[in-house]
Order: sequence, then C-alpha cells, then structure tokens
Amino acid sequence: MALLAVAGFTVLYQAIDVPNPNEDFETQTSFVYYADGKTQLGRYATQNRDSISYDEMPQSVKDAVVAAENRSFWTDRGLDPKGIVRAAFSNAKGNAQQGASTITQQYVKILYLTQERSYKRKMKEAVVSLKLQRQQSKQQILEGYLNTIYFGRGAYGIEAAAHAYFDKPAKDLTLRESAVLASVINNPTRFDPANGKENKEALLERYQYVLSGMASMGTADAAKVDKAREKLPKFPKVKAESAYAGQKGFMLEMIKRELLRLNFTEQEINGGGLRVYTTFSRKAMDAAKQGVEEARPKGKKDLHVAVASVQPGTGALRGFYAGQDYLDSQLNWATAGGSPGSSFKPFALAAGIDAGYSLKDTFEGNSPYEYPNGDRVRNEGSGPDGLGNDYGDKINMIKATEESVNTAFADLTESIPDGPDKILDMANKLGIPRWDKSRTGMDHLRTSPGLQPISGIALGSATVSPVNMANAYATIANGGKSAPVFMIEKVVDESGETRYRHKVSNDRALDEDKAADVSYAMQQVVQNGTGANAQALGRPAAGKTGTATNADDHVSSSWFVGYTPQMSTAVMYVKGSGNESLEGYLEPFYGATYPTMTWTAVMKRLMDGLPVEEFPPPAYVDGDAPEEGHLPYTPPPKPTKKPKPTKTTETPSESPTKTPGPPTDKPSNTPGPPTSTCGVLDPNCDSQNPSPTDSPTNGNGNGGGGGGGGAAASREQYAYRE
Repeated sequence: MALLAVAGFTVLYQAIDVPNPNEDFETQTSFVYYADGKTQLGRYATQNRDSISYDEMPQSVKDAVVAAENRSFWTDRGLDPKGIVRAAFSNAKGNAQQGASTITQQYVKILYLTQERSYKRKMKEAVVSLKLQRQQSKQQILEGYLNTIYFGRGAYGIEAAAHAYFDKPAKDLTLRESAVLASVINNPTRFDPANGKENKEALLERYQYVLSGMASMGTADAAKVDKAREKLPKFPKVKAESAYAGQKGFMLEMIKRELLRLNFTEQEINGGGLRVYTTFSRKAMDAAKQGVEEARPKGKKDLHVAVASVQPGTGALRGFYAGQDYLDSQLNWATAGGSPGSSFKPFALAAGIDAGYSLKDTFEGNSPYEYPNGDRVRNEGSGPDGLGNDYGDKINMIKATEESVNTAFADLTESIPDGPDKILDMANKLGIPRWDKSRTGMDHLRTSPGLQPISGIALGSATVSPVNMANAYATIANGGKSAPVFMIEKVVDESGETRYRHKVSNDRALDEDKAADVSYAMQQVVQNGTGANAQALGRPAAGKTGTATNADDHVSSSWFVGYTPQMSTAVMYVKGSGNESLEGYLEPFYGATYPTMTWTAVMKRLMDGLPVEEFPPPAYVDGDAPEEGHLPYTPPPKPTKKPKPTKTTETPSESPTKTPGPPTDKPSNTPGPPTSTCGVLDPNCDSQNPSPTDSPTNGNGNGGGGGGGGAAASREQYAYRE
C-alpha cells in the first residue's frame, strides 16, 4: 500500500504543473442589491492592495507572520506532514475541521487555485506547493504571501492592512503592531478589535501567542516581548470609506454576518463575484431615517434612536435605523437592543389566553403586588399610600393592557401554571430568540441576553433587539403565524448558479382567534391608552408602549412597538452605552411620547400608497381558566325603585339622553410626506423611487409625527425588592 501511494503521488507530481497565477486571484467584486433586485446597495471590494518588495517589509512583520502561521517555514519543503496526519485524525474523529496548511500552501491556494473544499484540491495544493518551493526561494514565497493574504477590513496584503488598522505604511510598523496584523490573518472577523470587547479579548490572546512564538524562535528580544505582551497597541480611528456612510455600512455589515452564518467564506464574500439580493426596501430605509429625524428631539448627541420594520407573514426585514451614521459609530442599536419594558407584556397576555384565561377575566390592579418569593411590583404613580396607583382588585386584561398595569400582569404570570416558563415559550414561538450564552458581543439578532423564566418576565427586563420585537409583533399581526426574520432573499455566484435561496416558512405560534384577542387589546392601547399618539397615523393600528428601568430604578430605555396588518415596526430610545438614565436628559421619557411619535412618523411613510386594512374583530376566546377567582367583574344590581303613580294627563315624553361614549375624534394628523403610488411592499418600488437612502431631510422638530395624543402615560417598571 505504501508503494502504491508513493507511485500514485509520483504520477500526480509529474502530471500537475504549477499553473498560471489567478488573474487578481480569480476574485471578482461581490455586489449587494435592494429588494427590487436592480438597485445596487453596495459592494464588497476585493483588491484593496498595494504590493511592496520583501526589503520594504519590516523584519518584525516577517517574523511575526512566521511565528503565527508556520513556525517551520524556513526549514520545511512547503508541507507539514506531521500537521497533515494530526489534522486527518482529528477530522476523522468528527472534531472541528482542522487544516494543516503551511504558508506555502496558503499562498498556492490563494494565488493559483480556488477555495473549493475537497481532497482533490488539497492534493493538487500539496503537489503545487512542493514544486513551487523548488522554483522560488523562501523569501520570494513569503513576499508573495504577505502581498496577497487577506487581513480583514477589505485589506489584501501587508501594506493595505497597515493603513486599514494603524493608518501608516507597513515600513513604520512597530513590534506590537506587527504582532497584531500577524494575529488577524487566522480569523479577520473574530480578531478585529473594532468588532467589540470580546473580539478585542480574543485578539489579545492570539497576539500573546504570536509574541511568545517569536521569543521562543529567537526572532524577537525576550525583554521586548515581555513588555509588549502586557497590552495591545493603540488603534487610531481610521476613517471609513464614504461608501459606508449613513446606514449603508450597517446594511453591508448585517448582510456579511448573515452570509458567514450561511457558510459563505470571507474570501467568497470579498472576492467571489457573488450577487446578493436582500430584503431591504429603499423606501423603508428612507422612512426609518426620515421618521427619526422628524420626531426625535434635537441637539442630543448621546441619544440613540433605533427602528426596525418587519413584514408580517414573511419575516422580511424591510428597513431599519441603527441609531446614528455608520462613520460615527459602528454599533447597530437595531440589533443591539435594550430592555423592552412593558412592550414585552403582550407575550404574557398571549400566554394567558393560551392557558385558558380570557380578555374579560380580572386580575389584581391595586399596588403593590407581592410575589410568593417576597419580591414586590408596583404600578406607576404615587397612589394614596405612595406605593403606586390603584386600579381595583378586579381589572380585566383589556384595561390592564390599555393602561399598562404592572400588578395585573404580575398576577397573570403567577396565575398561569409555570407562568414564567409559559411566557418565555410563547415569546420564543412568536419570534423572540432565547438567551444563547455562547453568543457574545453586541449583536443580539439571534439571542436575548438575560431572558429567563423569572417572576417578572412580563415586565421586560431582558435585552431584546428592535428587529426581534418587530418580528414577534408581526406574528400577532399575521394571525398568530410566525416566520423567522431574514434579510437575504438569494445569493448567486459568478457562474450564475443560485447558491442560496430563502424559503418563507410559517409556523402556528398562536391560534388565530387568540391572536385576534391579543391584537384587540393592543388596539385599545392606541385608541384609549398609553399609545394614543399613534392615532395620528390615521388608520387602524395596534401596539404597546414600554418604559424600562435599570437596577438603579432609572429609566434606561423607552419603546413603542406597533403594527398595521401590512407592517410591524419597533422604536427604541436609549442613551450613551444603552443603560444610562434617560431621566433628566430626555423629557418626557415615556414610551407614550417620543417613541410613539417616532413610530407614527416612520409608519406614515411606510403606509403611504398602501390601502387601509382592518383588523379582525375580537373572538373573546374563553377557555378553561387554570385558576379560580378571575371571573369577569359583574357590578351589583341597582336597587329597584317604587314606580310613581301615573297621572291621567299624559305629556309627550322626551327622547332619552344617551350616555356620552368615548370621543370619536382622532387627534389631528400632522402633515405627512408627499403621497406616492408606490407601496413599500411592492418589490419594484425602489427602482421606481430612486431617492437616495441617506439624503438629508428637514425635520419638523419635537412634535413631528405625533399629532394630538393626549393619554396619560404609564411608567412601566420592573419588580423590585423591599
């Protein structure tokens, strides 16, 4: 068998020649498109590269890269047999895929071959590597490698990388900076310090590994290494490309992360000639940006306003606003999120109805409410005893939702068997991801940190992204059928082959009648409760306010999440790092004010050109209540009065006076954007309305989009211990 293997390899060695270098490494620019499939959103550049000679490269970079990627480089023949055997055994055992590529093999793969993952390509790579090291010196191979390898941030080669990370030419790199650039080659996304605290910590570990390797190999002074190991070098603020300005940088980063999740490689994304078709509507992106500019208060630089709009029935993310310009900060608040406060309550209401309670069933409205474990929750307001407003000991769930009564939702949670777990399950089915503790960083699109089955779960203390809140509400708008949120419709490679296509899938999260009941209660929030400012939309709408507090009992975020039958939108206001107090900074800070007005300003633009659609009527589902004592309140009968004797002479009776009902006048609408015949759900809308996504607009000040709301706001709070 050994003789046959040697003979076979000899035949391959003779048959395979060193091919001509790939033209630009056989890479082509990957383009990203809006939902219309025609309008280009942006692109991933492939060759941000400026080749330099071996002598122009600092010795610290050469030594650091060898220590990081291939410590036997100067003595091996282009292959590492021990590494190949070790990787083969590991892969055969089903462990994580390991490679055994030397610097020569990596260079061959990039310059001469393809990124195909197959044993045939690996065999060809090995043969070409053996031949190349006979044709070129080690210095030539290392020079070529350092001019072609990808360092992240769109930079190919050491010269472009030096500018991308440290804003200087490669010849001026220090030992610390050289070790950083050698470190990021292994995983440019994970080891980019700009991607968050966890990434920076991972980079530090890899950086120390590289420096230790240099010291053990004798290519760096041990004393200098010990000093350099203590901390990473300073990273200057490098001006991003103007193509990433506004919201485009966030869109491209979101799409790139999603492509990586779908198992596309960095090199395919940056140079594989892909055509990526997204769900983003240009009109929806403009609506989010312009709505925020119209409604948010002016002159508050630390205020971040996040918006996300999801289409019910499909889960397509149509538009968002990340909180600021990408060039100012790369933190996307639409996916980072915050504590949703009482805007989480509809998930508890859905769980309660699903458990057998009805909208008319009653719960504790007086404040405070004490849990079995001793924790207490109170309603907003001082009340007669200074412990929150009282609403009576029998308040139905319509009124509790309308006025966002904390104690009623606490009572509901305790009255559902395994209430916290059932509420968590319901939120998850509707579209809120569970807490995935393996995910770190500030991207919370697929995790909800802190979301646990605790007694106060209904009051929204976990971290949830606006994208996921919008999607969960979209499930209710869609009659209880959920669809996973997504942002990529399809991906086509350079040969025209469709590599990925999204398939919309709907799962029944909540019975249609039950969803109609939850939706009805949320419509009352707009018609009669804390979300009255949303009446300015001028069409049927449902939603819920949220005002969350942190551990110091200070308001940390303010929300309004709502929907029409065609679109669901979430709005979140936070300050600074996301957990700083809004009190004394944003006044008023309630979700009933700025967030609701912002939602209205955004939705006016989203609904422009779409027909007015009605919600289904409530079904008033009444199941088998799992606990007694919550029957609808029935007022006692009035005392019967003795009729007065009738007179013989009759006079014409007047028509009975009707009891005044709730006012029918809606708040006056503020002027909206110009009307358009192109709706946001039309896939060809973007190409018909070529207004630039990031074009400047003139806002109307603090009152923009809010028109006439007048309901008293409720400051929804978390449970607290006394």
